[in-house]
Amino acid sequence: MLAACVVVPVTRDVYDPDCRLMRREVVLDAAVIGQFHSCSGQQCSVLLATLGVVSAATLVVSGSLAVVGNVVYWMEHEANCRRQRGPATPASSPSQPT
Repeated sequence: MLAACVVVPVTRDVYDPDCRLMRREVVLDAAVIGQFHSCSGQQCSVLLATLGVVSAATLVVSGSLAVVGNVVYWMEHEANCRRQRGPATPASSPSQPT
């Protein structure tokens, strides 16, 4: 019995205790889309090759979406975290002799 698997991006909410905010992140999850109960000879070779190509393609596409999504969510989180902490105080500079 063979199973066809695809990789899908899933968005989940995670709590950040440093900023006391929820943030989003994208993770990859494998999903089974079908099962094949019997095949023989050349048919199995073609089926296995097709399943391998489909699985690899979904990994590449979903991985790219996850990277882009996580970058966008990170930028959004950093902006919200800075806003939550309040304005940054400028560092005091040593006085220069006159």
